[in-house]
Amino acid sequence: MTYLTRSPLFLVLVLWGAGLGAAAQFARIVVIFPELQAHYGQTGAASGYLVSLISFVGMVLGLVAGVIAMQVGLRRLLITGLTLGAVISGWQSTMPGFEAMMLSRLFEGLSHLAIVVSAPTLISQFATQRHQGAALTLWGTFFGVAFAVVALSAPPLVAAHGLGSLAFVHALYMAGFALLASLVIPTHDRTAVPAWPSLGEILRRHLTVYASPFIAAPALGWLFYTLTFVSLLTILPTMIDPSQRAMVTAAMPLASIASSLTLGNWLLRHFKAIQVIIIGFSLAICLALALIALGVNAWLAIAIFASLGLVQGASFAAVPQLNPGLPERTLANGGLAQMGNIGNGLGTPTALAILSLGSGVGLPLFLILSYAAAIATHLLLGRLRKAGIRA
Repeated sequence: MTYLTRSPLFLVLVLWGAGLGAAAQFARIVVIFPELQAHYGQTGAASGYLVSLISFVGMVLGLVAGVIAMQVGLRRLLITGLTLGAVISGWQSTMPGFEAMMLSRLFEGLSHLAIVVSAPTLISQFATQRHQGAALTLWGTFFGVAFAVVALSAPPLVAAHGLGSLAFVHALYMAGFALLASLVIPTHDRTAVPAWPSLGEILRRHLTVYASPFIAAPALGWLFYTLTFVSLLTILPTMIDPSQRAMVTAAMPLASIASSLTLGNWLLRHFKAIQVIIIGFSLAICLALALIALGVNAWLAIAIFASLGLVQGASFAAVPQLNPGLPERTLANGGLAQMGNIGNGLGTPTALAILSLGSGVGLPLFLILSYAAAIATHLLLGRLRKAGIRA
């Protein structure tokens, strides 16, 4: 391999590209969801599971994936996840029946989980200490970037070649990155592989991880971020003037990406990652208070996502800052995946239930309480770390 393909920057970009493929497993369903509903006919509310089944797998197995990564190796887990994703997308491109498509989405959740646990852990290994925060900030943009790319490219592709074409292109992308990862991601000697844990040991590992103020901190704060992020992407555009709706829908995730890569990156060079997370949540609380005073408008919605962009990158950067050991980082990223999927799964139904009550302050109060709980959690865990409590 050339120096270029072994350089930390190139390896980080390959892993980020793998993450875009994982995020597209959500985006390629969400973006053409009305068309899929029309294709499958009278499936009712069950059609929503085409999106959420991936989250269900992460809810249950997020931390288990971290345990598996320590057994089989991060590189192997990443390549397996990409390969499985390519195979499933290729099969989905044939547009199988609804029940078969649902089952395939469940298995696709395993592919997604393998990638989002292994890739950021590998990034923290390959990035130099000086650029680790920037590299993980870049990783934190994978969801928003994938949604933006799919939203722009899917309509003309589907119009020209049919619904299955989007899954087919995704299959080619995943297969290409599986091959690229197998060629450029270096292998590491693993002379001391622990024995496979029993079910009881896995349950005890969950307790150990979430009792640790070091391993659990990024995941527990991430729970409150994901509780509101997807729900706001879904709900806020419907509350804005129709003439601005398309602009706001595109601008919100782009604002979070821009603030993460610019202001977030600058803050990470001067403050600890947990401090940057607290700054982001604090700004979001101020903007939620402005929602109560001014009502929902386009620029406030975009500003909220810009503030959440600080939380985005810093949450991944907190993993190596708090956990110097590879096993702890792997478990921390497994916790991020698990809490993130719980937040994604619960956030939108909760926000919609609050809106159904008819109170104009319900949604802003939901945001304020969520972000205040995140700050309180981080402050409490910070005190426990200062007291020397590890688990």
